[in-house]
Amino acid sequence: MLLADLAQVSGDVAATSARSQKIALLAGLFRAAAPEDAPVVIPYLAGRLPQGRIGVGWSVLREPVAAADRATLTVREVDAALTALARVAGAGAQGERRRLVRELLAAATEDEQRFLIGLLTGEVRQGALDALAVEGLAAATQVPPADVRRAVMLAGSLRDVARALLAEGPQALAEFRLTVGRPVGPMLAQSAKSVAEAVERLGACAVEEKLDGIRVQVHRDGPDVRIHTRTLDEVTDRLPEVTAVARALPATRFILDGEVIALDGAGRPVPFQRVAGRFGSRVDVSAAHAALPLSPVFFDVLSVDGRDLLELPGEQRHTELSRLVPEPLRVRRCVVRDPADAAARAAAEDFFAATLRRGHEGVVVKALDAPYSAGRRGAAWLKVKPVHTLDLVVLAAEWGHGRRTGKLSNLHLGARGPDGGFVMLGKTFKGLTDATLGWQTERLRELAVRDDGHVVTVRPELVVEIAYDGLQTSSRYPAGVTLRFARVVRYREDKTAAEADTVETVLAAHAGGEE
Repeated sequence: MLLADLAQVSGDVAATSARSQKIALLAGLFRAAAPEDAPVVIPYLAGRLPQGRIGVGWSVLREPVAAADRATLTVREVDAALTALARVAGAGAQGERRRLVRELLAAATEDEQRFLIGLLTGEVRQGALDALAVEGLAAATQVPPADVRRAVMLAGSLRDVARALLAEGPQALAEFRLTVGRPVGPMLAQSAKSVAEAVERLGACAVEEKLDGIRVQVHRDGPDVRIHTRTLDEVTDRLPEVTAVARALPATRFILDGEVIALDGAGRPVPFQRVAGRFGSRVDVSAAHAALPLSPVFFDVLSVDGRDLLELPGEQRHTELSRLVPEPLRVRRCVVRDPADAAARAAAEDFFAATLRRGHEGVVVKALDAPYSAGRRGAAWLKVKPVHTLDLVVLAAEWGHGRRTGKLSNLHLGARGPDGGFVMLGKTFKGLTDATLGWQTERLRELAVRDDGHVVTVRPELVVEIAYDGLQTSSRYPAGVTLRFARVVRYREDKTAAEADTVETVLAAHAGGEE
């Protein structure tokens, strides 16, 4: 498949808001794709690179390259070129990356260059995410979408299912079934604004602690234990304590879903960054384990003793979990059987408050009658977290790429410092509608004091309300912390920069440890 065809469909999908039209466009693309194109086409549509981060930043991309006159690049040629880029390391790496990028861009037409630069900078956001790709793939191969979703759930990979379907047709779906030792995509949660809203939406439900750790799926088959992350990477060798726990459980064949966390001396969860640092240790796992032991906490079971439990209601799966996993290793929960019961609703709210006091990040409210929808962000699980907001000042903004070309997008955000200046706390381009992008571009250009072609520095006058999930330590920012999952709520033209929040206020609000 030519990259030009993929770029065209990407643009067409971005230009329509109709879900049915998006699916039709994707179906046409899949009909034209070869089986081996699928593992590249699917992540590209979602704005992802299969290689992950490849060390190419704006400094490499800022110099224009003359475009090719006609489209000849295939998606697999591009994938091979980016794989070569990802392998570049050592002395002279930056120069070699620059050479390879320019070589790739020179083989691309103007439209292909825009698409490639958008991919490399993370600016491809046309809404063709995996859920839409599943629908498009189903339409292209004349298979019910539910069957494709289940295959993806069990395979843990839309790319693998797409390749098999395009190569073998509908009969390929029979190959994908729940197997101990082969990870499946984890069930994910949508968001709700409050516990009351979540309970009202779900009816009979369980309110469980939401732990800010590393999601793990633990498979045991006799003495063999394998541990996988949310992204299905195997990490067994990094978590000897989890392997030991799995081998001590009474069943010899099972799949458990849970979280790995660490607790301090007072029994409170340590910050996520420390857990992630320990989790990432590969060289001396024993020393890392001794410095920060991790604890698994399980909240679901997908299979036990050869029985597939995915279709069982959540309440029955929890009963199976309770038989297998002792209480100290299970997540705390509060069951609401009758949402009309005022006492039960109050107990759920009390549980939420107590969970926050224990240092956890919120709760997940789960319908008692729901099956396990692996790999999907279904409506049967709803996460509730306290929303933090700050009024911050825009210090600068970066020129966008892809569909945001010509717009000031990524905002540099600052709080008032003790000396009367502003201290940068992070960046965000999330939460911006097209209308807001247009407005902020005009307004920030009026406030601009410097434009280096990438970043526009502005007079610190514009106040914006930012929602965020918490703080995390960061040596990149002068306050030693940065905002976690920051997104724009609205601009506060009713406020002056002198009324913005202070660094002291931000740090005080999270005293007791960054999240």
